[in-house]
Amino acid sequence: MIWSMIILIGAAWLTQSVFGFLQIKHFNRKYAELRSLGRVAIGKRTGLLRAGTVVMFAIDKQNNILKAAKMQGVTVFSRVRKMKGFDGKNLLTLSEDDYKHVNKLTRTAIEDALNSYEIISNGGELKVKKGWIDYLIPRKN
Repeated sequence: MIWSMIILIGAAWLTQSVFGFLQIKHFNRKYAELRSLGRVAIGKRTGLLRAGTVVMFAIDKQNNILKAAKMQGVTVFSRVRKMKGFDGKNLLTLSEDDYKHVNKLTRTAIEDALNSYEIISNGGELKVKKGWIDYLIPRKN
């Protein structure tokens, strides 16, 4: 009985790992596709019990959005999908009216992309937020 439980947990972990790898591979492929168009501004809204969201904006030298995409979901089956309503707009002049048609999690991710882009444009560095594992196992400096 105990061995079958261990094998079941191991199989579930292995399946999760394979699907997670495939999801990351898909994300990297879509990122490379956007990167081939120009610079990419990325924003995220992590979710613990809710869906996490990642938005990506491919922008030209004048900060006009060439293509917008997002990945949202709670499972490894989430995929990067095209975001409508942003192509041709200027990233730096986006207002809340420009993204009122998206859900709250996506809005938060867009605001994070704008904030991150501004920090990087001004020569700053993004601060890495601590994850739950960092609180459980603190690192020594």
